[in-house]
Amino acid sequence: MTPVRRRASGFSLIELMISITIGMLALVFAMRMVTGAERSRNTALGGSDAMQNGMVALFTLGSDAGQAGFGLNDPLLAGCNTVFSDTSGYAMAPATRAGATIHPLAPVVIESNGAAPDRITFYGGSAMGGAPTLRLTGNYASGARIEVDRVPFGFARNHVIVVAPEQIGGDCALAQISDDPAKLPLPPAQQYLVAAQGSGYRFNSGNLGAAFTGGAARLFNLGPADGLAFHTWSVADGFLQLRSTDLAGASGAAATVADNVVSIKAQYGFDTRTGTAFQPQSGLQVNQWSSTIINADGSGVLGDAGDYQHVAAVRLAVVARSKAPESPSNGAACTATVAKPVVFAAEAPQGVTAVPVTVDVAVAGDSVDWRCYRYRVFETVVTLRNAGWRP
Repeated sequence: MTPVRRRASGFSLIELMISITIGMLALVFAMRMVTGAERSRNTALGGSDAMQNGMVALFTLGSDAGQAGFGLNDPLLAGCNTVFSDTSGYAMAPATRAGATIHPLAPVVIESNGAAPDRITFYGGSAMGGAPTLRLTGNYASGARIEVDRVPFGFARNHVIVVAPEQIGGDCALAQISDDPAKLPLPPAQQYLVAAQGSGYRFNSGNLGAAFTGGAARLFNLGPADGLAFHTWSVADGFLQLRSTDLAGASGAAATVADNVVSIKAQYGFDTRTGTAFQPQSGLQVNQWSSTIINADGSGVLGDAGDYQHVAAVRLAVVARSKAPESPSNGAACTATVAKPVVFAAEAPQGVTAVPVTVDVAVAGDSVDWRCYRYRVFETVVTLRNAGWRP
């Protein structure tokens, strides 16, 4: 009897190898799908982060610009080189006038840094009545007493004042009132204000630091000291930062406002009409953009007070980047971004020549190549409305 041969159960070696090969191919395909999905997710999230941070930064800067110049719109103040001291450490922005360093009191002062981030400063007061003014009656050389021509209605203890010469071109001085004007004797006694003295006052130290001639200088009220809005915006190490006179802890050292903001840029919008053609009370217009101050009033002096009075608007740009960098494939160079962003490339308003600026978005100390990040640019033009509402 011939035995029956039965086929052995299981898989042959060839079948096992084919199965393993198919499984490996499926695994590689699945990994690529997961990697691609993760990369797409990171790209989308990075774009969302950049959009959120950029919009917050631009909205904040734009709001500051919209309020800039409140209480400072008198031609005697706009662009006046100002003597200023703050025990909390805030310092006014420097600028250049005829080759010398000054500290102009203006709605906006731009410290342009070429392709690097700018420093942008906005100044504003908080006097609810606009800017009450008095005239100095006596010569002032030093000391805390400032003699004025009438009862200082609208002035109060702890208010910030600015004294300015009526002849444009001299220095101004900012101080703080220490005595309550309501307790001063009434006329015919001589009316006066007392500049702040003592450690309880931030601005000035009982001496204005500049001399003024009686009958040829005016005194302006900028409102309570805690509402004085002197704001300086900057970018450091990928963070948007703010130094401020009215934000606790942010006067001497900058406070961080938003992350992954790699640059802010600004340009002055000048009304270049001169002579009788320049009628600011009838409205300002932008004829020229510039990252630096120009001889807008035609006086021949670069950076004088008249040039700041010709600033009608400010153009702002914020460049934000994604939170996480994208990894290059197979050790190649990153291609998430291949060219540096360009801001201010479009005409605004129409017919006014644009002055484009290429922005350096590399962050100092970052070990990751800047090309591995994605960037978003946000721009706006803000009219300096308080400059147009001058007396």
